[in-house]
Amino acid sequence: MSEFSTHRVENQPPPFAPFDLWQGDAVLQATVARNGGAWGGERLSDYARAAGEALHGWALDANRDRPRLVTHDGRGHRVDRVEFHPHYHRLMRAGVEGGIAGLPWREQRAGAHVVRAALMLLHHEVEQGTSCPLTMTYAAQPALRREPALAEWAAKAAAPHYDGRDLPMVGKAGVTIGMGMTEKQGGSDVRANSTRATPDGDGYALVGHKWFFSAPMSDAWLVLAQAPGGLSCFLVPRWRPDGERNALRLMRLKDKLGNWSNASSEVEFTGALGLRIGEEGRGVATIIEMVALTRLDCMLGAAAQMRMALAIAVHHARHRRTFGRPLLEHALMRNVLADLALESEAALALALRVAQAVDAAPRDPREAAFARVATAIGKYWLCRRAAAFVNEAQECLGGAGYVEESPLARLYREAPLNSIWEGSGNVQCLDVLRALAREPATRDVLLAEIDQARGLHPAFDPAADALRAAMEEAKAAEFRARSITERAALVLQAAILLRAARDDAGIAPVADAFCRSRLDGRHGLAMGTLDPDVDAGALIARAPMRTF
Repeated sequence: MSEFSTHRVENQPPPFAPFDLWQGDAVLQATVARNGGAWGGERLSDYARAAGEALHGWALDANRDRPRLVTHDGRGHRVDRVEFHPHYHRLMRAGVEGGIAGLPWREQRAGAHVVRAALMLLHHEVEQGTSCPLTMTYAAQPALRREPALAEWAAKAAAPHYDGRDLPMVGKAGVTIGMGMTEKQGGSDVRANSTRATPDGDGYALVGHKWFFSAPMSDAWLVLAQAPGGLSCFLVPRWRPDGERNALRLMRLKDKLGNWSNASSEVEFTGALGLRIGEEGRGVATIIEMVALTRLDCMLGAAAQMRMALAIAVHHARHRRTFGRPLLEHALMRNVLADLALESEAALALALRVAQAVDAAPRDPREAAFARVATAIGKYWLCRRAAAFVNEAQECLGGAGYVEESPLARLYREAPLNSIWEGSGNVQCLDVLRALAREPATRDVLLAEIDQARGLHPAFDPAADALRAAMEEAKAAEFRARSITERAALVLQAAILLRAARDDAGIAPVADAFCRSRLDGRHGLAMGTLDPDVDAGALIARAPMRTF
């Protein structure tokens, strides 16, 4: 050291990147296999290596250099184009070619939605903004396939080809799809939408606005508008079939708290061509299939954020020394990390169980009913937990987790978003109540899923009984919707873990700790309040590890 040096850099963890969060996450591998996706292991391994080597670096650039709106070209023509950092397009190409947007629609084999869900999870661990257009392109398929006239749109949206150029659909091998539902005066109350759709030749002319218009550089969007027969769903292409730009005007990009790589916009339709999907007046019923799949991805996004935050926190604690020993050896820090590992594994188990139900739904009405209610339950609870989870992981690093050099800073900005879009918490909880009250088959399937774990843990049966009683109480049901949904989520997570533990002894400490801490009322309101006799070491050992 020079005589003028003030300090030497020491006691710092090695860099987290590059990393491989497939080979380093045995829990993720086992959970994918348990839900029917074992055949995708090689594909997932390849994507994880790409994510850990290149995608995370591209993500830094795509978020640092935010999208810019260009409304006119140099000669005064309207172009309504969003410009991105080139690495945004690399991220999109990786996701589309990797199968996130179209794998289950091209490879219709058992477990395809589970493998695709794991691909989305791996992508979202390193870059969250591009998950939005990838998700919507994937989720638009059920609606697109309703209309034979849109077969080419459906085929190109499922194709493993990304083309970010601003060209008509006919000149592209692959397209992306966005969505426009929310208006200023309506928000979640989409039936209050005022955008009008007037029959015009082979389509409709749309006039109105959208307060949130997602992924404005998509090739087309699913849009709700008021037709003569009521609120209806339309495909609005960027370019008209005659080669002219469609009559939509991007007004501005949203200046968001996070999700910076992804452009979100406001739009005005000034006679834009819309191609109707489904019957007039059935717009919500038509687009709800898309919304159900995007809600699944909100669950996956929350689980991914937890998984990455946990990996970073454990990595730091293994290498950082405090008061003469590694941070990981301090009892209270072990409690916190064990609690985070427990929460993350339960979130992953629920998210991929729902993906399995989505996969089986076309062949099994009971799985379809389970997916319908479990998606709303999981979307509410996992997304609710993610923000507090990431903040707890930040605290494990101290100030180093609150600076932009740490991935946790971006994760913390991203974490609240999944609970807001595709229906906020209250919307999800009311949807759960509607399903339980109006759809007896859905209620029965949920209870049957839970009842399969009866007798497997002393704390489980009383919690299942309490949930059943809460579901049957009609008084003040709406006022208590959140507490009922929370209880359903915890009991369902416990049931999934307990059943998995019958076949995998490694899960037994997880299922036991979850039931004791989440079901019997002894767990504190903060992370790190597990009982002293919990096997913290076994829980932490199941956290994802940085490997390459």
